[in-house]
Amino acid sequence: MNQLVHKAQKLLAELDGFRVEISEADSRADIILDRPPFNIVSMLQREQLRVVFEALDDDPKVRVIVVRATGEHFSSGGDIKGFIESSPEHVSKLAWNVASPARCSKPVIAANRGYCFGVGFELSLACDFRIATQTTLYALPEQKLGQIPGSGGSVRLQKMVGIGRTKDIVMRSRRIPGAQAYDWGIATECVADCDLETATDALVRELIAFSPLAQRTAKKLLNDTEDAPLSIAIELEGHSYSRLRSSEDFREGVEAFHEKRKATFTGN
Repeated sequence: MNQLVHKAQKLLAELDGFRVEISEADSRADIILDRPPFNIVSMLQREQLRVVFEALDDDPKVRVIVVRATGEHFSSGGDIKGFIESSPEHVSKLAWNVASPARCSKPVIAANRGYCFGVGFELSLACDFRIATQTTLYALPEQKLGQIPGSGGSVRLQKMVGIGRTKDIVMRSRRIPGAQAYDWGIATECVADCDLETATDALVRELIAFSPLAQRTAKKLLNDTEDAPLSIAIELEGHSYSRLRSSEDFREGVEAFHEKRKATFTGN
């Protein structure tokens, strides 16, 4: 265990291309891509992002995580040179690192403006909520490099929009504007560019008002049953519902409902 902690500390000694801000008062953590102007994501950065997500998942002061970026663009993608220099074994782990928002038990919001290409799009797809703006362009442009998405992009996208639209995006390296992404169900919200921060803050406040235990349970259930047959999914939902029935948060929610007051959830 000490070796793992030491390895994580060494890996995070100097964050590469991003920073982390934690607001205990708001119960939120912001992972901010910060390599302007295009916030290109390096190989080291992918690994560091995974460790940061795992650390924030263990931090009881953090209820919601936001992934955002400085400047006009979320990210134009990964470091192309890094792919050439990396071994096949290293490259094969990329999807695991980028999937860290999905594995995180807490709600994760991606605030996207401008270019959201390649790994920037894949990282956003691994989040629970994507807020786009009128300037947002989503794309998986790997075909232009003689390659395919390698960090879960095409697979996650197909789950959301179906095989036809995914082929249209992946095989043609098409750029999808934020409004169209919202219509297709890729983005959960589309706002004016100047309203991105306001919309993100509002969603954070909304999510924090719910029971953290119920939020974690809902996220895990939905992730775990995405590919499950209906009968198994319903069975798992029933077990999850049953466990929450004995929680203090459920009791508080019921009492608050009958007393016509706002519930105060503790996560127990």
